[in-house]
Amino acid sequence: MNLFNTLGRRLRRLSVPFLGVSATFYFVYHVFHGDRGLMAWLQLRQQVLVAETTAESVNADRQYLEGRVRLLHPGSLDPDMLEERARLMLNFGHPDEVIILDDTPLRKPIPAAAGTGTPERAPSGNPERRKP
Repeated sequence: MNLFNTLGRRLRRLSVPFLGVSATFYFVYHVFHGDRGLMAWLQLRQQVLVAETTAESVNADRQYLEGRVRLLHPGSLDPDMLEERARLMLNFGHPDEVIILDDTPLRKPIPAAAGTGTPERAPSGNPERRKP
């Protein structure tokens, strides 16, 4: 009986430090791997960087398109832009032009040249349909 009493006292003495150490490990683990821990914070930070990069790309595309649309406004109509769009949409060409058919889409110009109204390549057209 004496053995059980000493064993019970030792377990009671060790139980409080064991619970303290266990609670400490639990909280330290959740500081790093919890829903609001450091690893989650790093993942959120990475997602924010990706979202900012995407937002910058979309903003650049929007500015490019706004510049092209601005050239077609009635108050500031650019004749070159109007001619380019009309020829592209109607497949017209001049009789003295050499028309090269190309299936690749138009590439965006360099940002410094955005809004100048000059395409990177001539619009392809049907040589059979020419405006007289």
